[in-house]
Amino acid sequence: MDPGMCVAEMLGMFFSIVAWLCSLATTIMPQWLTLSTDLLQTESYQLGLWETCVVQDLGGTECRAYDSMLGLNPNIRLARILMCVTMVVGILGVLLPIPGLYLVNSCNGVEGQRSKRILKVMGGVFSCLAGVTCLVPVSYMAHLAVLKFWDESVPDIVPRWEFGDALFCGWTAGFLHIVAGVLLVCSHLCFRQEAGGAYPRGPPKVTALDASSRKKTEYV
Repeated sequence: MDPGMCVAEMLGMFFSIVAWLCSLATTIMPQWLTLSTDLLQTESYQLGLWETCVVQDLGGTECRAYDSMLGLNPNIRLARILMCVTMVVGILGVLLPIPGLYLVNSCNGVEGQRSKRILKVMGGVFSCLAGVTCLVPVSYMAHLAVLKFWDESVPDIVPRWEFGDALFCGWTAGFLHIVAGVLLVCSHLCFRQEAGGAYPRGPPKVTALDASSRKKTEYV
């Protein structure tokens, strides 16, 4: 057993689970973009994928869901779809590698070990894909916020949307998804090296000394 392989597998699974939970939090959180005005300093506004909220300094929060899917802003609709894809792909990246872990005795024999490697690699690929589909909507919404914030055509007195906590959570989720996928794929490479060392490619060579010893044994 290679300790490095087991460590890579465990870290990959841990980061994959944490990344999926962060993706779930990013999808649900309404703090994708935040807005506060100087005219009404006791209230701030939050924009999410599913609802908008008004937060008061006294602690009260009032949220309202979007009325219609068809009338939704195209950017928010695209971000919502991609985050839902991230959730589905991310859970596949969590579940598929479990039977392929070295510590899980699920498959025996040469074909079974091959299946374990395939499942682990597929889990790593799905985890990396989930990271990409998570980073795209988060970075795109942040890009739009930056463009609108520095738009010179808008007067300075007009409030502008700024980054919310959900964006930072989404960046963390995407990064962890990619790290988890890389660790799972690297553990597969370590598994191949170990398997190559454990199983020789050809039959052992018989030397002249071994042959003579065998003849003497048969003669006795």
